[in-house]
Amino acid sequence: MRIFVVLGLVMGLLGPVAFAQKPAPPPPSAPPRTPPTQPGSSVSPASQPTSQPETDFVMFLTGHVAAEDGSHLPSNVMVERVCNAKVRQQVYADPAGDFSMQLGSVTDSMLDASADGGSQSVLPGKYSETGIPRQQLANCELRALAPGFRSRDLSLVALDSSAKNIMVGTIVVHRSMKVEGTTVDAAAYKAPKDAVTAYQKGLDAQRNGKLADARRYFEKAVDVYPAYARAWFHLGTVLEKEKQKDAARTAYTRATTEDAAYLPPYLSLAVMACAAENWTEAIRSTNFILALDPFKDLTGYTVELDSFTFSEAYFYNALANYQVKNFVEAERNALKAERLLARIPDLHLLLGDIFARRNDYPAAIGELQTYLELVPHADNVEQVRERQAELKKRNDALSTGEKSDPQ
Repeated sequence: MRIFVVLGLVMGLLGPVAFAQKPAPPPPSAPPRTPPTQPGSSVSPASQPTSQPETDFVMFLTGHVAAEDGSHLPSNVMVERVCNAKVRQQVYADPAGDFSMQLGSVTDSMLDASADGGSQSVLPGKYSETGIPRQQLANCELRALAPGFRSRDLSLVALDSSAKNIMVGTIVVHRSMKVEGTTVDAAAYKAPKDAVTAYQKGLDAQRNGKLADARRYFEKAVDVYPAYARAWFHLGTVLEKEKQKDAARTAYTRATTEDAAYLPPYLSLAVMACAAENWTEAIRSTNFILALDPFKDLTGYTVELDSFTFSEAYFYNALANYQVKNFVEAERNALKAERLLARIPDLHLLLGDIFARRNDYPAAIGELQTYLELVPHADNVEQVRERQAELKKRNDALSTGEKSDPQ
């Protein structure tokens, strides 16, 4: 389950900067779409690769992500560049599935930052203005990550030998055999067949966007079997989409009552609490989740393998702690989310403000740059750029010994 920041609020983070309120719209000029690349094949080159001079650089990789069965993709598709089995860069595809990856940028270096408990951000390196040498892509692949989908790696070994901006074609994703939300929990084995059937029909209707049908099926499931925690949770998600917030909150709470170990409704309650600026409730809900996190003692970077996304719990806990001025806890949990490679652009806004508060301006500027590269078409791009310029002035003043205004 993926939950994104849906706060229609100006939180006061980063001065005037508000959190992104919706997925970024597609870029003005989307890259042309090429036929899907078949599994196991590589990028079709315009010509065979030749020996590359050191001055031959690649600045952008652009392409498209599409589902093999033609179904709609989730809104949070992440494209990764993997070189020598190491993740080097991550960017979001836009709602249409198109993506553009700028090589040599902040997002091309942030995953190499050391996990020493301090700033995890880095500024652009020597290739930030030119891209990277073409030969550095020889052992690289692209892959797409999305809940319920998987993709084969798309090799970059065969590229156009002259272009600076490369169209890589289409990354085809396949629906996984096990789609999140379709597995019945142990408690459900006690449920009557009618309840299980209604629950499964509700999931199908929900995936197809038929909210009224989904609500009716989930209501039937919990009516037949009131202890059906997962049905209560999915009923809550449908009610929330229908803007019935009080009813959704009641359904989520009922899910936690019926199965205290089932974590998704706690995260949903935390998100709703943040939207209502009920920071105490958000901290309470996320603290319960984090107490059960198998990654809680992690000190380095990793990718979550569990179907539940703990990184989001760390993010919302950090956001709530920041709002109640518990800055130490906010920084600790925000960095934990970052080490879990959280695909949450607003995390970088939060970290930017956290670092700026303690005058670590280079780290703050780097976090804002990462945000801009992850969501270059967000509504608040100009505000973030203005904040970057302000922080650069403060950093210059600090380096020359001038007095800087308090945060």
